[in-house]
Amino acid sequence: MKKLKGTIILLTVALTLFSCGCGKENDIKNDNITKENITENSTVNSLGYEQISGEEAKKIMDSETGYIIIDARTQEEFDEGHIENAILIPEYEISERAEKELPVKNQLILVYCRSGRRSKIAAQALVELGYTNVKEFGGIIDWKYEIVK
Repeated sequence: MKKLKGTIILLTVALTLFSCGCGKENDIKNDNITKENITENSTVNSLGYEQISGEEAKKIMDSETGYIIIDARTQEEFDEGHIENAILIPEYEISERAEKELPVKNQLILVYCRSGRRSKIAAQALVELGYTNVKEFGGIIDWKYEIVK
């Protein structure tokens, strides 16, 4: 009788523990992210902006209008060469300048820097400020296209 009670208790505990791990998968939803606006080679990270390649950024620049290109480097780096039509807003100034210089929160914003580190910081800051269409494409050191000096 004691063995039967022990077995029943052991089975009950095992079933309880097992059932805690089973359940519906978490639904992670972001209304701004759809399959249509994510390309094959891009990644929407958990921070809320889309990471794209330089090639994808160039395609956007060649085929679309109404976007803004943000160069998140310093003035000196910008003066050495930048992507045509880029606006210089160093990543450490994004929070102070974005509201005034980027008034449309859903406008497509393409962000780059030298290597990709500062552009990620700038893209994250923009998302935290409420911008909903931010794409980060790394650094100018990997840019295979023309730059303006």
